[in-house]
Amino acid sequence: MKFPRGSGILLHPTSLPGEFGIGDLGPEAFRFIDQLAEGGQLYWQILPLGPTGYGDSPYQSFSAFAGNTLLISPELVVGDGFLEAEALEQRPQFAAGSADYGGVYRWKGDLLQSAVGHFVESISVGIAAEFARFCGEHASWLDDYALYRAIKASQGMRPWYEWPNELKLRNETALQHAAALAARNAGFRGASGLARHLRGELVTP
Repeated sequence: MKFPRGSGILLHPTSLPGEFGIGDLGPEAFRFIDQLAEGGQLYWQILPLGPTGYGDSPYQSFSAFAGNTLLISPELVVGDGFLEAEALEQRPQFAAGSADYGGVYRWKGDLLQSAVGHFVESISVGIAAEFARFCGEHASWLDDYALYRAIKASQGMRPWYEWPNELKLRNETALQHAAALAARNAGFRGASGLARHLRGELVTP
């Protein structure tokens, strides 16, 4: 693919301004794009957008396919009807001008978990079908990734090589048990688990 010659800006979305600890792909990102267009810029170059681990480097990601949930805009989630606006008023007082990955990870994790609960309770037939279709189309990586993140959380976020052998070596019975337990105890934290729940396919051990 050929691109016309032009100038642009290199900026990771986490560097955008905002009130939620780090920048995200919400209203500020759209305003930034408008500013680029007004300034005659053609390109917005970004760093990888995958979910980050220890150190929060965009080049050290848990997945080459998954997106970083920290980049989800709380404002857009409210706009979609899966959170009440009051939930955003209870955010921590993040320092202006600096990123707080640890604080955002804890706060936004709980926030998105609440959004998942609202999603399950109020989901329409159309959205349910769209979500299930997405999960089906991406099952080749999404199922394993969702299970990996659920197990990692259950293991205190330790690296996989420190997990019990039955999980580390992917014992099928242990993995099935972990998937059902994560779906039951974590409110279907994984997208794949939620999709299976909506289809009535998950059973508890």
